[in-house]
Amino acid sequence: MSHTVAEIMWIRQTLCEIGYPVQDPTPLWCDNQAAIQIATNPVFHERTKHIEVDCHFVREKYEEGLISLSHVKTGDQVADILTKGVTGVRMNFICNKLGLGSSHDPT
Repeated sequence: MSHTVAEIMWIRQTLCEIGYPVQDPTPLWCDNQAAIQIATNPVFHERTKHIEVDCHFVREKYEEGLISLSHVKTGDQVADILTKGVTGVRMNFICNKLGLGSSHDPT
């Protein structure tokens, strides 16, 4: 999440520099509910004692209103097409969600 937040900051700054400032928080979807809870809840817990700087960075940007964090079910995670070897029905499902046609369909 921290790498994505850094990219969001870069894109927002670039848009601002070319005259398109973004006022609303940028939605960031994550399929890990524990990561979302840790990033949005500033309460110290014994289990989060050794959280790295990355978590604090994400929390800071969340509190600033730069991002909004939302949960996406693992089954609905379209990023799987870029990070995992998906085939068959799962591949067709993700392609349809992304608005991509099947490579087997005639053009």
